[in-house]
Amino acid sequence: MTMSKAAVGIAVGIAGLFVGYCFYFDKKRRSDPEFKNKLRERRKAKRQAQKSGTTIPDLKDPEIVQKFFLQQVQLGEELLANGDLEGGIEHLANAVAVCGQPQELLRVLQKTLPPEVFHLLLQRLPLVGQRLVSHTTMAEEDVE
Repeated sequence: MTMSKAAVGIAVGIAGLFVGYCFYFDKKRRSDPEFKNKLRERRKAKRQAQKSGTTIPDLKDPEIVQKFFLQQVQLGEELLANGDLEGGIEHLANAVAVCGQPQELLRVLQKTLPPEVFHLLLQRLPLVGQRLVSHTTMAEEDVE
């Protein structure tokens, strides 16, 4: 099939417009003053997630969240039993962050954990919650 010169010209013109738009959009995105800040925040959150060794699952799938919750509670209890307070608190804080009823879980943990460990857990919760929120917003931004 032979295409006419007009059809080829139109196709080349449309392709050129598309490539031009891509360059324009990329330049506009990179010149945005918030672009670098957002990029730094994403990279920082990614490094923190890798450093802690815990990857937060997709919170839209209840089955995966439940499995993650149970895994974090189990790991937290094991690490606390072995004397690793930091690791145990980190995993328990992850479990509280993804829990459907965090107040109930905190009441149970308050009864079962020593008071100093429970206070360390309460101090860790805002950091884990912030990481969870940043992970959720990063996942939403990646979709766009």
